[in-house]
Amino acid sequence: MLGLGIGQHIPLLAYIAFWIMCLVSLFKSPLYGLYYLIPFLPYRTMRDHLLDFPLGANVLTILILSVIVGALIRGKKLPKSKLYTAWLLFGAYLYVSMWLGTALGNAPPPLWLGDQNFVTWKDYMLIPLVFLAAGLVIEDRKAVRIVVLLTAISLLFIDRSSLFESLTRTWTTYDDDKRSGGPLGYGSNQTAAFLAQFGMFFWGFAQFIKRIKVRLLTYGLVAITILATMYTFSRGSYLAMLLSILCLGLLKDRKLLVLLGIFLLTWQTVVPAPVRDRVMMTQNRNGVLEDSAQERIDLWENAERSILSSPIVGTGFATYQLQGHVDNLRDTHNWYVKVMVETGVIGLLFAIFILQQMLATSYRLFRKAHDPLYEGIALGMFLATVSCIVANMFGDRWTYIEITGLLWVLMSAALRSAELSGAEATDDPAPTAVPNSVNPYLAYR
Repeated sequence: MLGLGIGQHIPLLAYIAFWIMCLVSLFKSPLYGLYYLIPFLPYRTMRDHLLDFPLGANVLTILILSVIVGALIRGKKLPKSKLYTAWLLFGAYLYVSMWLGTALGNAPPPLWLGDQNFVTWKDYMLIPLVFLAAGLVIEDRKAVRIVVLLTAISLLFIDRSSLFESLTRTWTTYDDDKRSGGPLGYGSNQTAAFLAQFGMFFWGFAQFIKRIKVRLLTYGLVAITILATMYTFSRGSYLAMLLSILCLGLLKDRKLLVLLGIFLLTWQTVVPAPVRDRVMMTQNRNGVLEDSAQERIDLWENAERSILSSPIVGTGFATYQLQGHVDNLRDTHNWYVKVMVETGVIGLLFAIFILQQMLATSYRLFRKAHDPLYEGIALGMFLATVSCIVANMFGDRWTYIEITGLLWVLMSAALRSAELSGAEATDDPAPTAVPNSVNPYLAYR
């Protein structure tokens, strides 16, 4: 297709399809709109091709809103969860926090798209809107399966793009200048956080797949994702994956604990030389912290002083990026520190509650579900959330829809799975035997 010159028209076709899917979502089936937007959520560099067209920067937002409106018109309802209320209250608090920042003289009034703090809030709020949209339209087992499949396809595209950018360079030793911006468009560390999350999701999901071919394909996707993560040279994502594998070993496959122990003892002889160089470069030969590690220490010391000056409500949401810091950096290199600086103890409690609910919901479903599809989603979501929690200790990997948008689509699928699993247990407490040829569960057992 590309050789025939059709490739240059793909952005236009994708742009037209966005508007078609907006109409489909409003007047026919909002679920189709969700299916269409899933591959575009993480792939910002692909969405950037739409910027040349009218409203091209806003078509993703418009489609998300179309899905929500279309669902509400049809009377669709959300699965029960405290997460929806938590997001509503958190979003409202963040908006009020921006005005607090204005009152303290830390930021301009958040009135319109020309104000950077307002734009930051608006972009952040797309994440709970995606969660809301997916929660409304994912209603049955078939939709859950398709969402997982589309997530896998999206991950494969991100893997391909990330590996292509990384492996076209010569990596005899680590060189920070060779790290790519990645398909997410924010840098290799952000791409690494995305890859670690969804590599672990599918590793957990694969535990419950019965059909050998499907399981092998899923493990192949996991292997490719781990390889792509390795060549992002993100130490935070390395740690996120290791701790997620530890959880997988404790919850499901104890053999992984032995393999993890062997790997930790032998990793320097197993991983490529540039990866080893990257991990070992926390200090230079004189025992002095290397630049990026020292930057973090300086930023956290500066953040500590800011936290102590306003520990309850912080300096105002989205104010940190507007102030001068070490080496003109606009991020604390730790999302939890950033939340505490900007929104105080109140904001941090909201963030912790949301993360706790994600873990609790996933774990409950993992323990109670009998359908292997739902069990796989539950374990995968638990591992992905653990990876997300760890990755955010090394920078803001939370407020970007490119990194966490798909995570919230899958969280919606997990919530609906919990509801469907409970309904199935009520309707059929003692399931009768079903021939293998027509048993829909066997593909995931």
